[in-house]
Amino acid sequence: MTIREFEERWRGHAPRPQGVRKKYAVLVPLVERAGEACLLFEVRAETLGRQPGEVCFPGGHMEPEEEPAGCALRETEEELGIPRSAVQLIAPLDYQTGQGSFVLYPLLGRVDPAAVDAMRPSPAEVKETFLVPVDFFRDHPPRVYSYELVPQVGDDFPYALVGAQKRYGWHRGRMDVPIYLWQGRAIWGMTGRIVRGLLEGMERT
Repeated sequence: MTIREFEERWRGHAPRPQGVRKKYAVLVPLVERAGEACLLFEVRAETLGRQPGEVCFPGGHMEPEEEPAGCALRETEEELGIPRSAVQLIAPLDYQTGQGSFVLYPLLGRVDPAAVDAMRPSPAEVKETFLVPVDFFRDHPPRVYSYELVPQVGDDFPYALVGAQKRYGWHRGRMDVPIYLWQGRAIWGMTGRIVRGLLEGMERT
């Protein structure tokens, strides 16, 4: 291979986490009610194979060559019947990675209240929707739990081949799980982390 081939391949490359196999995007929908900013949430249908009944933002798997914004708007229209024209994107928020295998892109957007009033959620994907005033999250910090990420290395790992010993200090990690409680519903997991990041970002100058 020549240096020119590397230049042609990598010039203009947008960095991303290595090893990502799947990409997702969600809309973080801001809706104004009586002069107050609210967040719009979905409850996933009980018939879904993954995470049934959990609270989330509208969004889903990115199609090949699809950009995060296009995915978030497409999924919002498919799930809630809110047209793209009713959403004004404000900014991409900090993205999240899941143990290096996938990445989730949240996009903050302002949604026309009339479109929310007229939305028709898809019963195949959405059980119900609800609004939460943003001030609620500011005034009620989440309960934060955590779990440890522990490497489980198989007995067949070739320590001698790489010049390491079996007591090698594999990196361990810890994942926070913020949980917000709103009228009997739990807003948690990646959705909870998005909400927490949104509020923490508002406090930074």
